[in-house]
Amino acid sequence: MNTYLKDKSVRHLRAGRFLVTLASAALLLGACQRQEPMRLYGEAQGTYYSIQYYDPEQRNLQPQIDSLLQAFDHSASLWVDSSLLRRINAGQTDSLDDILQFLLQNSLHIMDYTNGAFDIRVGRLVQTWGFSFKQRSEPDSTTLAGLLHAAHSTISYDNRRLLRESPDTELDFNAIAQGYASDLVAQLLDRHGIHSYLVDIGGEVISRGLKPDGSPWKVGIERPAEDRYSEPVVQTAITLTDASVVTSGSYRKYYEKDGVRYSHTIDPTTGRPVQHSLLSVSVVENQCWLADAMCTAYMVMGLDSARSFIAAHPDGPGTSAVYFIYDSCGTLKEYGTKDFMNLVVKK
Repeated sequence: MNTYLKDKSVRHLRAGRFLVTLASAALLLGACQRQEPMRLYGEAQGTYYSIQYYDPEQRNLQPQIDSLLQAFDHSASLWVDSSLLRRINAGQTDSLDDILQFLLQNSLHIMDYTNGAFDIRVGRLVQTWGFSFKQRSEPDSTTLAGLLHAAHSTISYDNRRLLRESPDTELDFNAIAQGYASDLVAQLLDRHGIHSYLVDIGGEVISRGLKPDGSPWKVGIERPAEDRYSEPVVQTAITLTDASVVTSGSYRKYYEKDGVRYSHTIDPTTGRPVQHSLLSVSVVENQCWLADAMCTAYMVMGLDSARSFIAAHPDGPGTSAVYFIYDSCGTLKEYGTKDFMNLVVKK
């Protein structure tokens, strides 16, 4: 994900999901003339964070936020060698802390809800295809069969302990963790009595309230780029009030071999990177972790299956406000549900 606030060296650390915070310093829309927001920037989870909030006391909450995000990384990050998740995957422990308990419980629910399109058991598949901390090694059919067996083995939990049918099953919460981290930062701001803010962790965005002048926060969604090095361009912008928005895309995090581009999104059914016309998905939901998870599910499904899923679950989580950008014979096209299009900023 990226914003216009960070240079390329930071912007592309965790590409694959893309929102542009239009309320940033460079693109602040309808800025309040009477009170400037507190603006905090930093790095966490292999990506950036950008937080803006209005506080009459002008308190700097960066130390508390950095402490929270550091603790989160030591629990759920695959990029921290000593994280609890890394130790669980290595078979060194099966104990779950509060963060992993929440992520596991809700991931299992979304796995069932999406018929496996969202799946946290793809850890070894993601590593093998080179979209993690390990070197890429395209699997042959025998290796892939073994990886799929591990990825399809049963997992559950009991009394704050992970239960695995296969010790080779490794968990990957990357498709839900950043969203949950944004939720936790938002809860921290709530506890400090801050009622107007925009939290952006690598493109997982959550807002509360209005600005002091009564205007809403505005967030831009990036147009799918030709490659990972292209400068971000806003495709559309939405107003965001007391809600979260996450965009997942396939056009920045990928690799090419023999003229074929392999997306970082792994289809849990085939064990291979997805290949379809869907370029990005944006989901608006109350909880950022839920928007995060549903974006990945839709990217796995592809456009037609995702639209069919939405039609079949009109009142389900993550289906009311969804926006797709896809390729149609070399032309970018877009489709948004009614609730999403009602949020679009009129040009």
